[in-house]
Amino acid sequence: MKENWTDCIGEFRNYLKIERSLSENSIMAYLLDVNKLQEYCETLSPAIMPQDVTFNHLSAFIKWLNIENPRTQSRLVSGVRSFYRYMALEGKISENPTSLLESPRSGTRLPDVLSVEEIDRIISAIDLSKPEGQRNKAIIETLYGCGLRVSELINLRMTDIHFNNEYITVTGKGDKQRLIPLNENTIKQIRYYKEDRTRLKTIVDQNILFLNRRGKRLSRVMIYTIIHDLCQVAGIRKKVSPHTFRHSFATHLVQAGADLRAVQEMLGHESILTTEVYTHIDRIYLKETIGLYHPRAGAGRGEK
Repeated sequence: MKENWTDCIGEFRNYLKIERSLSENSIMAYLLDVNKLQEYCETLSPAIMPQDVTFNHLSAFIKWLNIENPRTQSRLVSGVRSFYRYMALEGKISENPTSLLESPRSGTRLPDVLSVEEIDRIISAIDLSKPEGQRNKAIIETLYGCGLRVSELINLRMTDIHFNNEYITVTGKGDKQRLIPLNENTIKQIRYYKEDRTRLKTIVDQNILFLNRRGKRLSRVMIYTIIHDLCQVAGIRKKVSPHTFRHSFATHLVQAGADLRAVQEMLGHESILTTEVYTHIDRIYLKETIGLYHPRAGAGRGEK
């Protein structure tokens, strides 16, 4: 007897949670894609069960959704592919209907990065006379010095900081841990902040490193607000987020000649293909350097 959509999706959810160790947000994103496919299949007459979906059904489904944004469509196709890879893995289907399904080409969107000078300007904009000044400086230095995601930053624990060995333990996506070296300046700013931290009247989250004035861990929104306010003071007009510091961390390492595998390890990327985007940024940087300093490039600009 064939399983219905509810049973298959429920088992797929368990697979994503237990075997893939994905976060709840990632699981919900996958399930949303499959639920849309279920909705479409149930509008057909007769309704199509998950095991009976063919390539033609999937092609019609994508047209039915009428999604114009290539990136959104690509993400949806990825979610449906994952569902049917699971179905094939469990032996629920003999042929994967997504094997011929192509994602739309949307082009590679290179992430925004900050120059070293811009990062220095942001750090210089921090008012250390304010109670939160040293905390904010330690936050920026940690984001840029370690390439952390914002979720990794706000969940960083006191016990994750290994000052003597000069590294931190970071818990990333899927609860996977990795080690990231600490540079001397980041260590110094965290040490200064730890002294300030003891002056808080109450500390609710004892083992969390970065706290608000009530002694609780900072929210993602608060980190965005801190960065937004500092950029305004520093006169930075780019759209800067916590992730911009992560991109800048990786880009500056690659530009300086760091091994891509080492950068992949520090960023916590599962695939080296994800990290390779920074080689594209590096090539752009090199091209701009030639454009600015090569005598032939200068002659070309003069002719124009």
